[in-house]
Amino acid sequence: MSSDISRPTSISLVILATVAVFYVLVVGKSVLVPLAVAIMIWYVINALSRSYAKLLPWVADRNWVTTLMSLFSIGLFVAFSVDMIQNNISDVSAAAPEYKRNFDALSIKVIQQFNLQDLPNINQVVKGIEIAPLITTLAGTFTNMISDIFIVLIYVLFLMLEQGTFQNKISAMFPNNEQRGSILSILSHAQEDIQTYLWIKTITSLITGTVSYFILLAVGVDFAGFWAFTIFLLNFIPTIGSIIATLFPALLTLIQFDTFGPFLIVLLGVGSVQIAVGNFLEPKLMGNSLNVSPLVVMLSLTLWGSVWGVAGMFLSVPITVMMLIVFAHFKETRHWAILLSGNGSLKFAEQVHSIKSD
Repeated sequence: MSSDISRPTSISLVILATVAVFYVLVVGKSVLVPLAVAIMIWYVINALSRSYAKLLPWVADRNWVTTLMSLFSIGLFVAFSVDMIQNNISDVSAAAPEYKRNFDALSIKVIQQFNLQDLPNINQVVKGIEIAPLITTLAGTFTNMISDIFIVLIYVLFLMLEQGTFQNKISAMFPNNEQRGSILSILSHAQEDIQTYLWIKTITSLITGTVSYFILLAVGVDFAGFWAFTIFLLNFIPTIGSIIATLFPALLTLIQFDTFGPFLIVLLGVGSVQIAVGNFLEPKLMGNSLNVSPLVVMLSLTLWGSVWGVAGMFLSVPITVMMLIVFAHFKETRHWAILLSGNGSLKFAEQVHSIKSD
């Protein structure tokens, strides 16, 4: 009888806990998103530091040197990104009147070609579309991003200052050897898998962005460098990012060239690169290193995107990988890890422990 009562109670507690967690994630978005991004940047800094130590053995025993090199690399990337976005927003603003004229001309062609003149208010709708306000909105978004960057950098600074004490804190929190071993195993697998994901994603995104740049350059698309950089960034968002990265420069050709030829070339060219890299090269490089279900990736993308917006989309895969690893290391939650996995097997199943309180 007691077991029959306790089961609904347990389910109710799980539901309440889930609702509470999502409430905190949504309400605390302004604090948690910069913190999550900072943790990811902090992780990348340490991953870069380890890579520099392997590439440059003579500085391997000088952690401060490799850390400075990593910080410099991240700083260069951030500065380049800010400069790239800022300059191109200004250029797009200057070109907006011409784009508006081309858009109006193209709209008239489409209306005449498909006999849409009789549709109610179609001309008013077309004339009412303004490009300048869209650019103003983008500029405002960019300004907000800049302010968030400073908050993220502050978090990263404190994480760097604190990281020397993490090992001691783990030892103090988990004096039991088995408990401490489980926690260290979780951190080790998370570090390995997320690092693999980031490096492979960076390489494939770089290839996609570079090839796309030459396609855009050959067609004569405005701001080819900016669009190639955007393609590089958006490819870190699973599936949806690749689609958006293909559509954006293709749609620009419609208002730049006032004809469908360049649109089809860019759409098919960049789309083919995305398919080739995303469906063939990336899976071959990734192999079974992550072993996360594609359906789970899409659900995670939708979930974290709805909770944390664009930042949540970028972080969805690392968060899912971390959840899978944590679940797999505890017997009580191992069945959840199997559900999240791609093929139902866990490569570190033999290392699963159950942390019990002393």
